[in-house]
Amino acid sequence: MDMLTKEIANVIVRETSLRLNRNVNIMDIRGEIIATRDESRLHTVHEGAVEVLKSGETLTIYPDQGEAWKGSEPGINLPIVFHENIIGVIGVTGDPDDMEDIGELVKMTTELMIDQEFITSQLEWKQRTKEMIIDQLLKRSSSYKTIQQGLDMLKMKLEPPFMVFVIQIDNLAIQKQEFIQKIENLFGNRYVIAGFINLNQLFIAASEIEETEALRKVELLHELFHKKRIKFRIAYSLAFHELHQFYQAYFDCELALKISEPTIEIISFSQIEVRALLYQLDQTLRERFSKRILKRLDETQAITLKAFFANDLNIQKTADALFLHRNTLLYRINNIVNETGYNPKIFNDSLILQVALWLHEQNK
Repeated sequence: MDMLTKEIANVIVRETSLRLNRNVNIMDIRGEIIATRDESRLHTVHEGAVEVLKSGETLTIYPDQGEAWKGSEPGINLPIVFHENIIGVIGVTGDPDDMEDIGELVKMTTELMIDQEFITSQLEWKQRTKEMIIDQLLKRSSSYKTIQQGLDMLKMKLEPPFMVFVIQIDNLAIQKQEFIQKIENLFGNRYVIAGFINLNQLFIAASEIEETEALRKVELLHELFHKKRIKFRIAYSLAFHELHQFYQAYFDCELALKISEPTIEIISFSQIEVRALLYQLDQTLRERFSKRILKRLDETQAITLKAFFANDLNIQKTADALFLHRNTLLYRINNIVNETGYNPKIFNDSLILQVALWLHEQNK
């Protein structure tokens, strides 16, 4: 990879020239000036830079030495080093006696900028590779060869058991790449591939993870998002063992986010799997069943039933949750029995009423 591109050379010249109020030149490995404020010197060979490239040492050119170094002017020229290799030369025009410290500072700044550019470019190509892998994992007919090539480039493996996490985000206050790195660090970089699949949705493919470990990761994610004040919802799949199951696992998470209460931040597909199965029924069948069972149940009665089921059919807990007297709750339940013909205190009847409520919500 050519780290001293014309683009970064121009940035270096612009930033350093403005701060030093001096002309700064950047020369490539042939000694050709590729960036400078003095456009008349652009693409000419700087003989002083050629000497620096040969010797690896800083070259100071005084006013009376100009003819000895064709294409050069008085100043200081220093090698630009990247990963122990000289990749170019930076020259600062002016009185050399005034610039010894300035030259070293400019050299250090230049090398830091190139290092940062390298790190950024590495992160970018790695993330593009991860996004390519994710794209393949989410296809019905994945190219396992393409997936393996991407994993080889990243020096990663995806080993079962697998799980999928889908995070819906409304207000991301930090850069996406920074956010992805935090997520991958939390899971362990070797075991997870994460990437945004649309503007507000992050997909995570986790490998070598058991459900107990997944719960711990979800708790850590929950803490991280609250700490960063990020509004979020997380859905996570069942564990699975085949790469082709990533497509279904993602579909399951999407469905979990869609049919669960919007106020619930963490949704396990295993906890709503029955609702998900019901959701996939024909809509006409869903409507017919829910209307037949619930009849003309009003909103207060529906809230009462939801609370009763949420509290495991316990009268006192439900009354406390709804801030009702126990007798008031029993009165409401009797009205539900009279209205529907089903008694929520009886297991089979409560199951029918719960399914009808789920279908009613899905039909809205």
